[in-house]
Amino acid sequence: MKLSRAEYKEIARWTEQLRPTRQCMKQLREKFPNHSQSTLLSIFSLEYQKRTKRTISRHHAPDAIESYYKRYKSEAQTRPDDPVMLELANEVDLSPALMARLILDRSLQDSDCGTPSKSVLNSMLKEPSLIPDPTLAKNVHQCTINDCCYGPLVDCIKHAIGQEHEVLLRDKLKEKNMSFLDETQLRTMGYDKTPDIILEVPAAVEGHIVHWIESKASFGDDHSHRTYLNEQFWSYWNRFGPGLVIYWYGFISELDCQRDRGILLKDSFPADIVTLYQAGQAHTPSSSSATAAR
Repeated sequence: MKLSRAEYKEIARWTEQLRPTRQCMKQLREKFPNHSQSTLLSIFSLEYQKRTKRTISRHHAPDAIESYYKRYKSEAQTRPDDPVMLELANEVDLSPALMARLILDRSLQDSDCGTPSKSVLNSMLKEPSLIPDPTLAKNVHQCTINDCCYGPLVDCIKHAIGQEHEVLLRDKLKEKNMSFLDETQLRTMGYDKTPDIILEVPAAVEGHIVHWIESKASFGDDHSHRTYLNEQFWSYWNRFGPGLVIYWYGFISELDCQRDRGILLKDSFPADIVTLYQAGQAHTPSSSSATAAR
């Protein structure tokens, strides 16, 4: 789904009032019923991550952490059955998963364990049953399962969705009988930074030559696309030539402005993709046809 920059900004402005909980998706779907849930979630996630980057330093200030920790302990004692950590995260506009990390880290420092290592923290966030305090474990669990932007559950989902769309891309290419090398094969050949697909025979898409294809299971906004151009796409172009980027959840239509320079954007697998060999055959009479003509 392609959106104009004005349409994107309208959605982005509306997300400013939302918190990164599962309930926010219902509100987004009601407000923008013509857009898919996947596109709306991707846009919200992009915008919330920008918001977090702007404000995270104040949440990590020692006095802020101490305040959150004391409030959590007090509320957990008086309301042990309520999701007090999740409520606190929403009140101060911090990702529930990030709040869980802050309070878990601070709580472990109070225990005999001392300052926990990053690996210990990550293990407990992934598996809250490892946390000795059952009330704390329950609150951490509530935060991680209700966060739609950060945390171990979201990381697993994003990884799975990315893999799913890479498989979809490979299946579509096989349906077209197109020869290609995927990222795993390219790594074994010694390439360190590669697109998801290198076409062994270049293809044509809407009149543009394509040597490689990159799959992005996300929405392409100005910030993310600019980052990808600088860190990935232009280096692919320098090494392999012009290519195609598929933003499966859509992109801002004005970003598709590099076609003449060799980077084409699509929001789905192009139905008209054809290898240059096939394209040449389509325009060149076969020997049998030529003989019949004579």
